[in-house]
Order: sequence, then C-alpha cells, then structure tokens
Amino acid sequence: MRDGGIHSPLCGLAGDAERGRAIVAGRQGNCLACHAAPIPEQAFQGDIGPPLHGVAGRLSEAELRLQVVDATQLNEHTLMPPFHRVAGLTAVRPDRIGQPLLSAAEVEDVLAYLLTLKQDQAHE
Repeated sequence: MRDGGIHSPLCGLAGDAERGRAIVAGRQGNCLACHAAPIPEQAFQGDIGPPLHGVAGRLSEAELRLQVVDATQLNEHTLMPPFHRVAGLTAVRPDRIGQPLLSAAEVEDVLAYLLTLKQDQAHE
C-alpha cells in the first residue's frame, strides 16, 4: 500500500458516484465535518481538511483510494480516520470492533464521486 496508493478496486467492482456523493454529504461518511465540497445544499462544511473541490486533479485514483481506506499510510499525523482499516485501532465502540466505517463497496462509491471532482469547482 505504500507505493503511492491502492491501484485495484477493493471489491472488484466500479463504484457509483451518486451513492458516493450521498456518503460524502451524509452522516455515514461525515466528510463535510472536515472538508468543503461542491455540495451546495449542505450549508455547513468543514475547513479542517483540504477542500475536495478539484481533488481528482490533484491526486490519482490510487492515491484517493488509499486516502479513504487509511490516510495514516500517507500521513501518520492526519486527523482523518481510516474508513476501511480495522487493525490496530484502539478507540472503537465495542459493537463496532472489526467493522470498518465504510464497506469496500462504499469506499469505491466515495472514490467514484471524488473522481468526478476534476476541476476546482470553487464553492459552487
């Protein structure tokens, strides 16, 4: 995984950008708590993480997939949670131990959405 990204889809299937947008915008992914994205119907968006506007122009598909799966592989000091890693986590609710925040298919859905963000749609 440390070769710049994860090059193959986690579930062997292409993700769905519409489902991915819903995950990014909703409570499941909770991405907008830290990131701003071109999702104008969501008034309150974060500024802790980098904006998602144009992210597909800055990072490759493999880099984006790794960022979602486990951003600590790219930056050990990141505040971004690992959305698909379960090993080595310590602050996990007992009923969620061994379960990733996002399934492999959901990671690919988020990735499909992020890959649509090729240009800087600055705060549309």
